[in-house]
Amino acid sequence: MNREQIQNIDNETELVRKAQKGDQRAFSLLVKKYESTVYSFAYKVCRNEEKAAETLQDTFVNVYRKLGQFNGKAKFSTWLYQIVTNNCLMKRRKSKLDKSSVSFESPDSSQEDSELQGDGASLQTIVSLKQTPQDEMVNKELRELLDSAILKLPMEQRIVFILRDVEGRSSEEAAKILKASVPAVKSRLRRARVFLRKQLQEYMEE
Repeated sequence: MNREQIQNIDNETELVRKAQKGDQRAFSLLVKKYESTVYSFAYKVCRNEEKAAETLQDTFVNVYRKLGQFNGKAKFSTWLYQIVTNNCLMKRRKSKLDKSSVSFESPDSSQEDSELQGDGASLQTIVSLKQTPQDEMVNKELRELLDSAILKLPMEQRIVFILRDVEGRSSEEAAKILKASVPAVKSRLRRARVFLRKQLQEYMEE
């Protein structure tokens, strides 16, 4: 960990400490730091701009009310993701219709190779586009197919897939966010990857 990373952690810890004591400016700075992260994750899970915006607002209302309960044992971002995930799940339960699409980004290349072996191939490995003169069209077609396939995933598998293969979180952090065991997270991720690989079979190398 370099000096800048340590400094960022120290600054965040100080902001949280001040916000817990009622410092409104410190809380506003925390909101500013994380609002885009919260919205982005909420959109990927909730699949709807309006729901994502509502989740953003609800999340920071919850953070404001529960900040005193944050004990610092986990990273603040992990605790924040727990709140976002819970809010998304609550909205999901209120509505069974989920027709929008989720944005897909390539997995973080820093994922541990040892974890990939236990969880099944990541989408970076699963998706191997055929090289044709129509690459741009194929990419668009693949993205739409992938979005459609992700919509079919059970919510628990969808969230794990987004945390691991889209957000690039480790299995350990995903487990903390979901309050589940690491084996449970890996099992859900493996099932999600197997399902998506089947859905994308025609785009894989023979």
